[in-house]
Amino acid sequence: MSNIVAIVGRPNVGKSTLFNRMIQRREAIVDSVSGVTRDRHYGKSDWNGKEFSLIDTGGYIVGSDDIFEKEIDKQVELAIDEADAILFVVDVESGVTGMDEDVAKLLRRVKKPVLLVVNKVDAANRLHDAAEFYSLGLGEYYPIASINGSGTGDMLDALIEALPEVEEVVEDKLPRFAVVGRPNAGKSSLINALIGEDRYIVTDIPGTTRDSIDTKYNRFGFEFNLVDTAGIRRKAKVKEDLEFYSVMRSVRAIEHADVCLVVVDATRGFDSQVQNIFWLAAKNHKGVVILVNKWDLVEKDTSTVKQFEQHIRSQIEPFTDVPIVFISVITKQRIFKAIETAVEVYQKRSKRISTSKLNDTMLPIIERMSPPAYKGKHVKIKFCTQLPTEYPQFAFFANLPQYVRDPYKRFLENQLREQFDFTGVPVTVYFRKK
Repeated sequence: MSNIVAIVGRPNVGKSTLFNRMIQRREAIVDSVSGVTRDRHYGKSDWNGKEFSLIDTGGYIVGSDDIFEKEIDKQVELAIDEADAILFVVDVESGVTGMDEDVAKLLRRVKKPVLLVVNKVDAANRLHDAAEFYSLGLGEYYPIASINGSGTGDMLDALIEALPEVEEVVEDKLPRFAVVGRPNAGKSSLINALIGEDRYIVTDIPGTTRDSIDTKYNRFGFEFNLVDTAGIRRKAKVKEDLEFYSVMRSVRAIEHADVCLVVVDATRGFDSQVQNIFWLAAKNHKGVVILVNKWDLVEKDTSTVKQFEQHIRSQIEPFTDVPIVFISVITKQRIFKAIETAVEVYQKRSKRISTSKLNDTMLPIIERMSPPAYKGKHVKIKFCTQLPTEYPQFAFFANLPQYVRDPYKRFLENQLREQFDFTGVPVTVYFRKK
């Protein structure tokens, strides 16, 4: 499990710039679903060999400063609850503001590591100005300029030192299926219906379970762990609509799962919050099954399913090869079909294709449809192999790998899906010099 680090602070202090700088080395890897750069507020970073997940809380609030005034306390409270460490970013240009003081007041009570990061210190005279942030009572501060990276090394050294040791969980080798989605979509009820006993008290108050709970599941010859992130009790102050909350809550469960069952409330549709959770799973190379719950409550005619399905697929392009199952937890309609589908996706995610079979299948396709010439150069692909990773990644060896563009990578990815059936599983294609 990696640690979670949250970046907090008022608007326009440079949180996103800092976030982008911290994840940029990794971004090429994290965003390997070709053509996708969706959720700009979650990423993986590492420093001196220690990996952590980074969340930019500011990215989840859209609106004016006065809306932000109301929201920032919620953001900070949530970061305090959920993150393992907090980077509190302030701006040397504007000095200490009232909002900074409010945030500092919340952070001073915290038992977790809090690093005070003074941004925009890009000249020697500003180093002197930064000293006034001592008044926030958070101890030492780290002067940085996120725009050019100066000072970020010292800050990262301190962050890594402050992060708690992650306990190495002794894994039982059972597949892990995480049930994720926004609050109140029916995640706990689904787990109860599957297990056939009320393991959890299900109420209509969103988020009555405190932490993700694992349940060993063994029925119909399937054995795996079900991970419930069912919304997990929030502080009364954190309002239902806090998008960041669902995402942050899902991060740990998703990073640790093999397959994610993304539960969508049919009466609310496939909104941006569910999309964020979907992309989180895809970005982390997890198998995905979309479950449209409360289907019994939707007015239907003969084309409703088709339209709903088309709408979802249009929202998740280019990764559209994902199973969608319409269920109702209340009437138990198709809930076992949901589990069967998850098991199939798990098996596809761990599928190995022999190098000879891969080349016999893919090379003729490449010959019929070779990469378009780029800057007058012709790319020749000679050989391909599956990499020995937990999820499907393929390396194609070519004379000029740098000239292969994204559309062709997508073409190969789609061919791999078609030929070897990777429905529900993100597939990554790399080009290497032969």
